[in-house]
Amino acid sequence: MDTHVLRDDLTNATRPGNSVAPGGVGPATVSSVRSGDSPEAANFPWRDRNLTPQQRVADLLSRMSLEEKAAQLYGVWVGADASGEGVAPHQHELAQGPADWDAFIANGLGQLTRPFGTAPVDPALGARALARTQADIIAANRHGIPAVVHEECLSGFMTWGATIYPTPLCWGASFNPELIERMAKQIGDAMRSVGVHQGLAPVLDVTRDYRWGRVEETIGEDPYLVATIGTAYVRGLEKAGIVATLKHFVGYSASRAGRNFGPVSAGPRELADVLLPPFEMAIREGGARSVMHSYAEIDGVPAAANHYTLTELLRDAWGFEGTVVADYFGVSFLHLLHRVAADDASAAALALDAGVDVELPTMRSYGPPLVEAVRSGELSEELIDRAARRVLLQKCELGLLDLDWQLEPAALTDGEQWLDGDVDTTRGTLSLDPPEARELAQQIAEQAVVLVENRGALPLADNARIAVVGPRADDPLAMFGCYSFPSHVGSHHPELPWGITVPTVLDALRTELPNATVTYTQGCEVDALDTSGIAAAVAATSAADVCVVALGDRADLFGRGTSGEGCDALDLSLPGVQGELLEALLQTGKPVVAVLISGRPYALGEYASRLAAVVQAFFPGEEGGTALAGVLSGRVNPSGRLPVSLPVSAGGQPGTYLTPLLGMQSEVSSVDPTPLWAFGHGLSYTTFTWDDVRVAGAPISESAAEIPTDGEIEVSVTVANVGNRAGADVVQLYLHDPVAQVTRPETRLIGYARVELEAGERRGVTFRFSADLASFTGLTGERIVEPGELQLRFGRSSACTEAVVRLELTGPQRVVGFSRQLVAPAVIR
Repeated sequence: MDTHVLRDDLTNATRPGNSVAPGGVGPATVSSVRSGDSPEAANFPWRDRNLTPQQRVADLLSRMSLEEKAAQLYGVWVGADASGEGVAPHQHELAQGPADWDAFIANGLGQLTRPFGTAPVDPALGARALARTQADIIAANRHGIPAVVHEECLSGFMTWGATIYPTPLCWGASFNPELIERMAKQIGDAMRSVGVHQGLAPVLDVTRDYRWGRVEETIGEDPYLVATIGTAYVRGLEKAGIVATLKHFVGYSASRAGRNFGPVSAGPRELADVLLPPFEMAIREGGARSVMHSYAEIDGVPAAANHYTLTELLRDAWGFEGTVVADYFGVSFLHLLHRVAADDASAAALALDAGVDVELPTMRSYGPPLVEAVRSGELSEELIDRAARRVLLQKCELGLLDLDWQLEPAALTDGEQWLDGDVDTTRGTLSLDPPEARELAQQIAEQAVVLVENRGALPLADNARIAVVGPRADDPLAMFGCYSFPSHVGSHHPELPWGITVPTVLDALRTELPNATVTYTQGCEVDALDTSGIAAAVAATSAADVCVVALGDRADLFGRGTSGEGCDALDLSLPGVQGELLEALLQTGKPVVAVLISGRPYALGEYASRLAAVVQAFFPGEEGGTALAGVLSGRVNPSGRLPVSLPVSAGGQPGTYLTPLLGMQSEVSSVDPTPLWAFGHGLSYTTFTWDDVRVAGAPISESAAEIPTDGEIEVSVTVANVGNRAGADVVQLYLHDPVAQVTRPETRLIGYARVELEAGERRGVTFRFSADLASFTGLTGERIVEPGELQLRFGRSSACTEAVVRLELTGPQRVVGFSRQLVAPAVIR
């Protein structure tokens, strides 16, 4: 690979007007960046690390002008493409960089937006250019304060050459929080190594409508799964020293008809019991230090102007002390799209008052319009002080207010020689896709592949004649979601390599089964209507023993793909003519194995009974082809479970499993929303049995075990692998509340455990159930635990119950709050 075709550094993207030549000496070195500090300034109290952060920031704020405080409240996205093919909504209209860089940074700067994730850049050169940009910012403002640097990191550090991990739906399918925490720690370490401070992940939106284009970014349709997996990601990122940013707060995924930016009609109970719990857990148990508001409006109130969610709930009730950042151009949208503000100044005042501290990605409303509003008496300066205080406290935590803060990141530490060294000796010296990261990506992908159905066709015989067919079989882009660098940015630079190796399903299957005869015919495109290639695919299948057809999505943005931000679906039919291709292959009479590589679930009801096997993967990352081939060959024993239900028909759903009785099949409606395969479903190449179900250490009986409404109890089951090979089972614990003062979901997940077992091995799984987990939002709007009957159900999925433990909650009704128990811890013995 020739990395010379990459940009030498980020100079043109982050420091307009700078005349530094590649390999030359920059205008600001490590030794000179603090040149603006007088000897007295070095002794100001805010420089003293012996004081508390609050004391330091209070002293600093008292020395800052209004313009300097306001400058801490916005970012800058220089170098963003202003063409119509943007990577953020309305980017082509709103992404305007500063005309005069030196003037722009004279009062300081809150954030630098995506210096690594805007265009391809060699990681080492990018780190050097970023450090030089920070040197300029420090030298330009009289207090010498650097900017916070943020990047996207949903499926890995979203930059050229960095590891691309499986998408969040794969995290959910793994049911393995520990593995996701390890992944996030690696992502954070990579970001930290090149000078990044904040990551815009994870997405904690709960899937509500499968047609929504951003389903691929969600962890699943169950709030407990989203909360526990998402919190694990937050822990990993924060352990690396990166500020985790929870998004999108709140309600974004509940838009009408699954339309991006669509209005949200969620009531207070759906908000409190389904959409908010993942954010609550990630803040309380994960330690997230930032929250990003959503683009949505809830009952007419845009999230960026919602004082209740951003201040009364997030800060007053939950005690959140971090920063709230705007989703890209979200403040401007109050004026331009929501029309709740007449101009930029009014939009800024609304957002600032509601609790949005930082405008991203670049300065539009929080700059001069905000300052002018204060000067004219239309806005209190205290609101600017409040937001600036939060921003500076976070900078203090990150060490950015310390005199000895080092410009050079950990990845390259040769000081001034490195900062101003030769480009050619720096280029290519840093890998963001090391072998250990690829191994982790493969492990997650392997655990996330779901064997949905198998009628004896899998594993494939190692000497079989295999016809590989389909638009996703030999395209490396098939492995990636829209927030991966190749899909998000790389598509705008088709002449450049990706900087990583990505085996396709076809490549990996040929490697996995060297003795098999493997042919390939595409059959059709992902979403084109051309059927001319189907005949060749039928011929290839007719000549083979088995057909493996790889179907699914192409991720992109704003209508340029079939999945991704702004790529919503009219229904849940396979895109383009993929359904016609699948039908034609089935008509051959040969066994057909459907491999779905997609960003959402698709309806397979008309094909399901005729398919020999179904394998579901949700954009499994750079090692996804290897993982899928491993499952198809039998090298990998599949253990993934569906994080979203798979529907029968394209229009009979969407609707997730979290529904009360009348949302299910009944005689009062002609529409049956029962899924083809339910949330939590997944098969294995071995066989597991469950027995010895116990409550409080005793075998279950017909009578209910009693616990007080403020109590807890242990329930357990023993899992045995009675097959002939090692495998992993996922024990799922669901709650059923037969009678409540408001309607409740028929069943909902409250605990799970992934259990790895050798052939013939048995292990016990014990959950500690707290009555708090039965809480819900009652008639008065308070979260309560009611006395009465409950059922704890050990299930293989939301629709498959293996055993029921009956409980009786006794005592008074309790009101519970932010301190309640949020998880059912599992112990495996």
